[in-house]
Amino acid sequence: MLLQLHVKNLAIIDEVEVDFTEGLNILTGETGAGKSVILGSIHLALGAKADKDSIRDGAEYALVELVFQVENEEQKKKIEALDLPVEEDGVVILQRKISPTRSVFKVCGETVSASVLKELAPILLDIYGQHDYQSLLQDKKHLDILDSFGDKTLAEQKALLKEEYAKYLDLKKAYDTPEMSPEQRERELSFARFEVDEIEKAKLVPGELEELESNLRKMENSGKVKEGLVRVLQLLKEEDSSCENSLNRALREMSHLSALDDDMAEMEERMTEVDSLLRDLSRDLNFALEADDFDEREFVRVRERVDLINHLQIKYGKSIEQILNYAEERKAYIYRLENAVEESERIGKELADKEALLEEYAKALRKLRQAEAVKLEKEIVEALHDLNFMQAEFEVSFEDAEQVGANGKDKVVFMISTNPGEKLRPLSAVASGGELSRIMLAIKTISAKRDDINTLIFDEIDSGISGKTAWKVSEKLGILAKSHQVICITHLPQIAAMADSHYCIEKSEQNGKTVTNITPMNEDGALNEVARLLGGEVITDAVLENARELKIQAQNTKNG
Repeated sequence: MLLQLHVKNLAIIDEVEVDFTEGLNILTGETGAGKSVILGSIHLALGAKADKDSIRDGAEYALVELVFQVENEEQKKKIEALDLPVEEDGVVILQRKISPTRSVFKVCGETVSASVLKELAPILLDIYGQHDYQSLLQDKKHLDILDSFGDKTLAEQKALLKEEYAKYLDLKKAYDTPEMSPEQRERELSFARFEVDEIEKAKLVPGELEELESNLRKMENSGKVKEGLVRVLQLLKEEDSSCENSLNRALREMSHLSALDDDMAEMEERMTEVDSLLRDLSRDLNFALEADDFDEREFVRVRERVDLINHLQIKYGKSIEQILNYAEERKAYIYRLENAVEESERIGKELADKEALLEEYAKALRKLRQAEAVKLEKEIVEALHDLNFMQAEFEVSFEDAEQVGANGKDKVVFMISTNPGEKLRPLSAVASGGELSRIMLAIKTISAKRDDINTLIFDEIDSGISGKTAWKVSEKLGILAKSHQVICITHLPQIAAMADSHYCIEKSEQNGKTVTNITPMNEDGALNEVARLLGGEVITDAVLENARELKIQAQNTKNG
């Protein structure tokens, strides 16, 4: 659920903060008051493209914050799968700061990329505007809607087919590789054998480079280490003011003190231990200094080995593991070239088997889709009737694609008739803008029962409708808001009357600048706003009474 929207220095917004509630949240306001900016700010927070012109004149940056309360465990798992934090209380805070040169995205204080935000967005909410309604005209969208309606079995079958199709593409790529001439094949063989031979002669061992480089650094720095040891020993014991001489003098003095005071004996004992440790350290340092372990031949060997591995990394991979993997790939390539005819026959057979398997999987997927289509048709017809398509008919039409793809072999087209006596035709050939928004609402009402998304945002849901149809849309939004948080921007009083929470978007002038504000409406304020939508500029007693009746009717609908 979207708890809060905070916007600062964006377009005509100076700073606004809105606390949304459960149920149906309605936003209304005069044309040009800034409703599109509010919706746009949510898009920006979720990774939409922004430029410096979106920053309010005179401001250094723009800021948008969204605060979500995530209670659904499936949503939490999906967010955590993106390696994103979720607060202990389920709060997820999205923030975007837009400056003239860059944008910074954060999730719960951690900086993330725009691509991560775009993956996160559909987990948290769905936004439906004119572009989304128009997407219903695309046949590919119909297949996606049908599959999202399907159960776990359909999803598993679709994933299985997609996995096998990826293997099929790999085989087809290998099979379609142009046949080489004997001369070209011999050149390829010669070069591949040279590469494999060069790698195998090196006898590479994973992890050896790190050890070699460590030993090389040690040998390169051995001279400096010995110089340092000489100086350390001088400071410890060879100078008059050395640690060892000073400690000896202190120990003799402490010996006199312990004879005078028994309490000093324990300190003398500790000082004696320090003296012993210091002598041991000096002895070990002397051993290290006297040890002549630098081997010129070993130094040359290690350096040449490191150079060889670095050379191979430049040619074949960034690590020893990658080099060895490359060698295995080249060996497989050599095998294919040496056995070109047999290999081609083998791949051809595998390809034919894979094509047969894909056909089988596609048929199984078609059966599952057809079964789900029957249920979808029934539910959409019922939902369309609720939205004043009283004689509407709906059908999911199946056609064969030219060949099996990652989604099977189905071309799905939604067929609809919105008036009695009209034959079913493709949705793209029938629906107007207002009809599309209602059809999308019908589909969303159905799919909302199955998905984990709690927050739905509708913009222009009232496009091209009025009267009884507007009331039907209002009722459907009210039903949807019983199980989901719905945020809706509207111009229609029928929809506004159904609000559980009502916000008014207003534009005013402050200090010579245009400013947009969002105000939560109390009961009287919401009544007046519905009256404004009903009656225009002058709100008469009759208009107010009409608005009151509309609110009562909406309340009775919600209670019923």
